[in-house]
Amino acid sequence: MNSLLQDLNDEQRLAVTRTDGPLLILAGAGSGKTRTITYKIAYLIGQGICRPENVLAVTFTNKAAEEMRGRVERLLETLESPPLVSTFHSFSVRVLRRHAGLLGYGSDFAICDEDDQKSLLKQVYDELKLQDNLVPIKRTRAVISRAKNQGCSPESYLEGSADPDAPIISSAFKVYQRRLKEANGMDFDDLILLTVQLLSEHDKVRERYASTYKYLLIDEYQDTNLPQFELVKHLASVHGNISAVGDEDQSIYRFRGADINNILRFERDFPGAVVVKLEQNYRSTQTILDAATGLVSHNLKRKGKKLWTAGGKGESIDVFPAESPEAEADFVSRSIYQFQKDSKDRIAVLYRTNFLSRQLEDALRRLQIAYRLLGGVSFYSRKEVKDALAYLRAVRNPNDDISLARIINEPARGIGKTTLDRLWEEARQKHHSLWQTIKEALTSQALPGRAHLALEKFVSLIEVSAPVLESPLDQALRGVLQASGYIQALEKQETEEANERLLNLEELVTAAAEHVQQGLGMTDFLDNAALYSDTDEYDQNASVLLMTLHNAKGLEFPVVFIIGCEEGLLPHSLSVEADDLEEERRLCYVGLTRAQKKIYLTFSKRKRFNRGDVYENSKPSRFLAELPQHLLRDLSARSFQPARAGSGIAPSKTYNTPDSVRHFLEKKKAAPGGFVKGALVQHNDFGRGRVLDVQESGEDLKITVQFPGIGIKKLLQRYAKLKLV
Repeated sequence: MNSLLQDLNDEQRLAVTRTDGPLLILAGAGSGKTRTITYKIAYLIGQGICRPENVLAVTFTNKAAEEMRGRVERLLETLESPPLVSTFHSFSVRVLRRHAGLLGYGSDFAICDEDDQKSLLKQVYDELKLQDNLVPIKRTRAVISRAKNQGCSPESYLEGSADPDAPIISSAFKVYQRRLKEANGMDFDDLILLTVQLLSEHDKVRERYASTYKYLLIDEYQDTNLPQFELVKHLASVHGNISAVGDEDQSIYRFRGADINNILRFERDFPGAVVVKLEQNYRSTQTILDAATGLVSHNLKRKGKKLWTAGGKGESIDVFPAESPEAEADFVSRSIYQFQKDSKDRIAVLYRTNFLSRQLEDALRRLQIAYRLLGGVSFYSRKEVKDALAYLRAVRNPNDDISLARIINEPARGIGKTTLDRLWEEARQKHHSLWQTIKEALTSQALPGRAHLALEKFVSLIEVSAPVLESPLDQALRGVLQASGYIQALEKQETEEANERLLNLEELVTAAAEHVQQGLGMTDFLDNAALYSDTDEYDQNASVLLMTLHNAKGLEFPVVFIIGCEEGLLPHSLSVEADDLEEERRLCYVGLTRAQKKIYLTFSKRKRFNRGDVYENSKPSRFLAELPQHLLRDLSARSFQPARAGSGIAPSKTYNTPDSVRHFLEKKKAAPGGFVKGALVQHNDFGRGRVLDVQESGEDLKITVQFPGIGIKKLLQRYAKLKLV
């Protein structure tokens, strides 16, 4: 066991050997967090401090739990029975299977997945006579999940919500919970909530588990939500030996309910707690660490760490300001091409939102650079993109059965499966296309009234949209999507996922505009899109990986590019409040600390806006200004050659400041009243929000605003009386 401790640095050793009482281990990026946790478990058991069955280690993913379990077993080769290493959800299931009867459930309760939830909510909507087109089921499901992660019941959610749809959602929430229990079912959020309820209401059950698990180790503590925190408190209520491991600077899941305050107030929640900081980094150069620390030090909600490495200073951080998104993608792809001539190192390209991958994917394909998308789907394989392309194909050629079948009920039009199956069978028998069969059925009045009306509207949509194809390709695509109701259906959902899909469709319109500028037509566009979507993940063995900043957490790469370092992208345009901006800064910090040797930060000076041939200026991210400027090197005068090792050059400019951002927004062309895209506004009921779009509507203004926690609202200014912030 002494040899085991020799593998650790001083701080890790202190964290491992401090066994009694509450302990907060602040583990900086790349500081050996997993090693510290697993060595502590091995130390507790190997030293005879406790038996394996008295240890409970909890983390967030099955993969992390399996890795931790495997490491412990390798450290303790003679282990007869392993300690319990589990996720929060798996542990909750284990407890509930034994005691669900105390809460009125059977021990054979079903765990409902996302599809089950949607199906059940559809039944709830039918019972309450709610309309999906007014308050979409997807939105209701997301709100219910968010409420549960905050420990809210239907009643407390309604009481604390400013959402005008809250009464509807609350009533659906209440019936949903009733139906779940009647079906002896629990969704994933219920698993933890009901375990907390069980331990709160039944003292003997709580004492049994709190007594059994003398030592608790909680991984990624910064990502815990309120119910998870309450579960941990109950489990630590007897012995109080809890070791929480986490990094407040890597708390990036607020949108999932994570509460950074859990780690910030640990000493208050667990009196007598000792704090150990793991600050030695085993991943990155000192330049990278200093840059990341300099950035995140602008946050107020942090406990503070000073990361250091024995690995040397390393290269400067290169910043490339591109003239356009195409130039940005070209720089990144050509830089990667040059890197791959000399090295087999893995390269990661990180971005805030998925739509940013499209132009980069195109550029990599042109240079025949193999890449892989991690945790996502390639741009042309995304559902909404394939739906949009299918609309174009179907309007151009209604006899294209594959495309027509894809979009006939996207969005939902009330054309049932029975009706479609009947039409398909008739089409097969007559060797006709589905389109031809539909028109014949309408002519012969062969369908029931409701199905007849729905199909009649669909046929009219396709036929009326045909003349739109005479417009330039990008305008045609936008027109078809608007006419179909597809855009409007996504806007009504008012969820993060729907907003991401809308951004992807906007990017597809941009791609169409690029084809127009290159003199290419619709056939070229559709053919290229089909070829691009032929492979979902271009090459599983590729050394170039593309992913969002969120998906990069926990990973490391020798070379990292962070693209789209612009206001509105990073930080995201929907990040309005101070807490949102701090989380965006932490997200950038996570991106920086993925790099082992080299970082490139890129941005575009202008972006395409609305139509593909219209540009608006963009502003470098404020985070570039917050980085220590002496660590940056400006690549303005360069084209695509990556930097040579050891060629640190002082930057020629400061990229951005909060004042320059405000000046930039003020210079943009404003609608009457000063309302512009990106401006902050205040609403009496919804609070503070960010303007997404402004349109003149007669003598009034139609303003689209994103309100955090509420969603996207379209408002007429004469009624809304929005005020600029």
